[in-house]
Amino acid sequence: MLLLSPGAHAAKVYRWTDARGITHYGDHAPEKAQAIRAGNLRIIPVRAEAGAMVRLRVEGDNSSYQAWADNTLAGPIEVMLRFDHSDNVAGNPILPARATVPAHGSALVARIGMVDSTHTGQFALRLDGIPGDPNAKPADVEYQMPLRQREHHVDQGFGGSFSHKDPQNFYAVDFAADIGTPVLAARDGVVMQVESDFDKAGLDMEKFGGRANYVRILHDDGTMGLYAHLEESGVLVRVGQRVHAGQEIGLSGNTGFTTGPHLHFAVQVNRGMRLESIPFRMNGPQGTLNFASRR
Repeated sequence: MLLLSPGAHAAKVYRWTDARGITHYGDHAPEKAQAIRAGNLRIIPVRAEAGAMVRLRVEGDNSSYQAWADNTLAGPIEVMLRFDHSDNVAGNPILPARATVPAHGSALVARIGMVDSTHTGQFALRLDGIPGDPNAKPADVEYQMPLRQREHHVDQGFGGSFSHKDPQNFYAVDFAADIGTPVLAARDGVVMQVESDFDKAGLDMEKFGGRANYVRILHDDGTMGLYAHLEESGVLVRVGQRVHAGQEIGLSGNTGFTTGPHLHFAVQVNRGMRLESIPFRMNGPQGTLNFASRR
């Protein structure tokens, strides 16, 4: 069995059968060599993503397995489990199967069993995750400005032709901001996810798309505020921390897919294994701002 996850670095899974004939899986070899039947230790290379939001955990023996999803975030996620390939095995429920996993929690996604117990079976699993609860119901809320600076200039608004064309970013706003400008929480919430170690920027979508330092804040209605392109080590809050509107959460930067320093702000919601941005209202120095113009 291989545990497959899209990722960037190699890892290992150890598989061994003990003296009682029970098969085990772990991220390190058993300490007592005598607990392993001769010739039954196998090292399986897998690919895993650094800082992955969800981890696949498989428990069981040679005929029946349980596939668990472990959520590493301080907020709910939705997962989908599927076979990459299978032979003489079936899932209960039938794969692909979905589950919602609470913050820092675990969920049993499916049981995997043999179709014909007189023959061996093999399979490879893939587990994908999306932040947020698919049952979230966005409230009508007016957000505060997410930057501490005297003047505010929008480089790209809703539906911007440069990078606000996909569902995740369509209703995003790019505020021009010098590197090091204080980034403020636009609404109360819990810090759900952060990234602060990336130090590069450019216009190569394959290389920099999806790579940026950011803070994701979970709001009480299940929506999530995304503050992206922060400077390296520019995250000033920790995962699980409760923050309030106007509180400093980071420093603006120029990381990821970007033409220059700015803050990318969006309100997102999980629409069922699909992350989407949604329209929002924001209170500026002279009243409610209008981001509808396309640039």
